[in-house]
Amino acid sequence: MTSSATTTLTQVSTTKSHGGWQHVYRHESMVLGCMMNFGLFLPPQAKSCPCPVLYWLSGLTCTEQNFITKGGAQEQAAKAGLIVVAPDTSPRGEQVPDNEAYDLGQGAGFYLNATQPPWSEHFRMYDYITSELPTLVESSFPVMENRRSIFGHSMGGHGALTIALNNPTRYRSVSAFSPIVAPSIVPWGKKAFAAYLGEDQQAWQAHDATCLVKRSTLPGTILIDQGNADDFLAEQLKCELFEQACSEAGQALELRMQKGYDHSYYFIASFMADHVSHHAEALCD
Repeated sequence: MTSSATTTLTQVSTTKSHGGWQHVYRHESMVLGCMMNFGLFLPPQAKSCPCPVLYWLSGLTCTEQNFITKGGAQEQAAKAGLIVVAPDTSPRGEQVPDNEAYDLGQGAGFYLNATQPPWSEHFRMYDYITSELPTLVESSFPVMENRRSIFGHSMGGHGALTIALNNPTRYRSVSAFSPIVAPSIVPWGKKAFAAYLGEDQQAWQAHDATCLVKRSTLPGTILIDQGNADDFLAEQLKCELFEQACSEAGQALELRMQKGYDHSYYFIASFMADHVSHHAEALCD
């Protein structure tokens, strides 16, 4: 199968799930300068008509496999008739710069366009997620025009929120699990932003959801689930800062603190149906 962008899609795997098909595809990314994988769930409805598309962004160290094997989105997506796309979290390959730490380099793209060497040549995940990947997906599969939403977890929750806030008319809805909402002031974000964007902290604000929501709000309600037993909550996530910023900006937010839940995919799978339903309501009106 090929797209209108002349990029060849190679099917890596396909598995039937809830009446639909969970695929993994591989393609050469011109934006990232490497080969990339993404998961794509086609619901049974896609056999007969175009469907809305929901993009998932994963967290640190993840590939497309974490979500498609652990997230549990297929059942609800099949019921709602949603295509679900789950890309990798960064460029990869021998030619791609890396770091021995888990929170920088391959597996830690932070969904931005790096401006600093050695990262700037390959680490352009913002352009990949907002332009190259959707162009490829939406020209190669039966996707309804202008019916897309986005969600994610941790670093991917950060990506979903910031990408939606930077493109307020592009996505019909956004949600997140345990998102990094104030990366400019937490260790994960400060380390990545300094490496990828340099020391100018004004540039960081374009990728900080707490800063962005003060400038521009979204028409719908943002849904966030956060476990109160998450080991990263106090130091890295700081959801209360985003809650306060949304309140001051007049942004509708449903922040659900889930008692006893941590940062894992056990938590994500427990509330995945709610998130898919949240997006289906916006996408299938």
